Amino acid sequence: MGRKFFVGGNWKCNGTKDEVKKIVSTLNDGQVPSADVVEIVVSPPFVFISCVKTELKPHFQVAAQNCWVNKGGAFTGEISAEMLVNLGIPWVIIGHSERRALFKESNEFVGDKVAYALSQGLKVIACVGETLEEREAGTTMKVVAAQTKAIADKISSWDNVVLAYEPVWAIGTGKVASPAQAQEVHADLRKWLETNVKADVATSTRIIYGGSVNGSNCKELGGQKDVDGFLVGGASLKPEFIDIIKAAEVKK
Repeated sequence: MGRKFFVGGNWKCNGTKDEVKKIVSTLNDGQVPSADVVEIVVSPPFVFISCVKTELKPHFQVAAQNCWVNKGGAFTGEISAEMLVNLGIPWVIIGHSERRALFKESNEFVGDKVAYALSQGLKVIACVGETLEEREAGTTMKVVAAQTKAIADKISSWDNVVLAYEPVWAIGTGKVASPAQAQEVHADLRKWLETNVKADVATSTRIIYGGSVNGSNCKELGGQKDVDGFLVGGASLKPEFIDIIKAAEVKK
């Protein structure tokens, strides 16, 4: 069986109660492919996570945007994996470039977070990606391989991990990796998994692309052999997110 297309929507630090209600209504009213064609996960800010989970149709799953590296306690401002499980939230995004850059999360810290989240029964969207300087220096694969290795060193199973390749220079900038650029890195990541983890892990793990995905470029990106879906930022707040989800049909 092939890898099921995966579309994630990262709402980041956006939205009011009314805006979130409108987004949820748009999703519920949208005509999207069936659950056997595409897995859809949206990630609202923590304060809206329970109401979004309650209001969305079952076809849409919910993810947290982050969680703490260990059991909860005296960690002001953090959310533990246990809390997410308690709320019935199945997914969490870990290692997003904004967390790495703004909060100085190292590769090793991200690896520890992924491992702990998995140990508590969460599924993880684990993000990797290079900066513009790293791409121009020709070190893209060195960077994303190191980020992936830090995760691989800490986990024993990839069954509940989706790997998100997000070139930092393409996030929110309007610049998009060309379909060929995206395919090249995805293929190299899959080869890395084959060589350094297991062949069956390389075959089964979904590698999704993030970085200014929108309604006009999603079909060509999604049609690439090793692109198994998207992690969408700004466009996931707009009605065009429905069009991006429909891009899953290119793999049918």
